[in-house]
Amino acid sequence: MARIAGITLPPEKRIEIGLTYIFGIGRAKSVRILEEAKIDRNKKVKALTEDEINKIRQIIEKREKIEGDLRKEVSMNIKRLIDIGCYRGLRHKRKLPVRGQRTKTNARTRKGPRGHTIKKIKAT
Repeated sequence: MARIAGITLPPEKRIEIGLTYIFGIGRAKSVRILEEAKIDRNKKVKALTEDEINKIRQIIEKREKIEGDLRKEVSMNIKRLIDIGCYRGLRHKRKLPVRGQRTKTNARTRKGPRGHTIKKIKAT
């Protein structure tokens, strides 16, 4: 059972995919880390030795910002945008799409379910 950065990697997955379970590491970073550690990326997580896990752990600690630190940095960046009152900050504050998408239609994920305001009145 491999634990890196407080995350337990799934034992049945290839290490290339397993590393992507860590917040801040995608496929490209995963491949780069494995090449630097000289580990076959098709190897299963459960087949890794302690030495290989330690190599990966050291490379990640040395080079990458992951998990809590990265989440904190992202939230601080958003907070900064809101504080300075720029357009992107206002969009974050109003919980609307930030990157120029249309909002007349679509944008339901960001805006939430439709608020149906018209209600039929029963004729008596």
